[in-house]
Amino acid sequence: MSTLHVTLIGKPGCHLCDDARAVIDEVVAGLPSDGPTIEREELSILDDPALHERHWEEIPVVLIDGRVHNYWRIDPDRLRSALLAD
Repeated sequence: MSTLHVTLIGKPGCHLCDDARAVIDEVVAGLPSDGPTIEREELSILDDPALHERHWEEIPVVLIDGRVHNYWRIDPDRLRSALLAD
């Protein structure tokens, strides 16, 4: 199966970012064992001026393989479907 890269862009102290992280954790833990391998990364808009400029109004932002999947509130069913679609 393929490897997918899931990136959470947020910042410390952001409750929606904490919620998004929990959704990602739940979804990835529930994927079938023969599903894709998930490599996860978390980036802060406070550490990168370009990320801040691009996403400061949208955090949390979830990217799958570098493409925006969703922002603000992350729907677990939609994320699961996207991860299993490849």
